[in-house]
Amino acid sequence: MTLRPTHELHERRRSRNVGLGLTLIGFIVVVFAISVVKINGTGAVEGFDHVARPALAVPETLDAPAPLPGEDG
Repeated sequence: MTLRPTHELHERRRSRNVGLGLTLIGFIVVVFAISVVKINGTGAVEGFDHVARPALAVPETLDAPAPLPGEDG
């Protein structure tokens, strides 16, 4: 039994699959690079650290808040 030559459709499909594979590999490389840069961040970064910071606190007002429309008060 002889082998038949590959059809043009299979060659085009293979080239599309290779292009898609390279695109996915490129995306994975970009995500990995961003992760490495974020992990190796330079300097102290102020982030969410589960600690109350007075600098970010909203000052309390002495006046009572205005009642909402339709609310008795």
